[in-house]
Amino acid sequence: MLNNLKIIDFDDDSLEKFYKLISSNIIKIRKDKKISQLKLANAIGHQNATFLGKAELLAENKHFNLEHLYKISKVLDIDICEFLKP
Repeated sequence: MLNNLKIIDFDDDSLEKFYKLISSNIIKIRKDKKISQLKLANAIGHQNATFLGKAELLAENKHFNLEHLYKISKVLDIDICEFLKP
């Protein structure tokens, strides 16, 4: 079974594009719903907006993980798949 697996070289650029897609969708949806970074951060369990702001901008190599995406989708009342749409 393992012999049929395709080996893919995941370069930093492809992952960066993936993270950027998710971040830009979160920013757009959050702004469309008129929710501040602080309110969203608090709603998903953070004391301040620092992490959320850095993850949205991909600053300091911060990005959203599956738990973040799940919580954000619930707070924003959207399907988690919306974060992956081009």
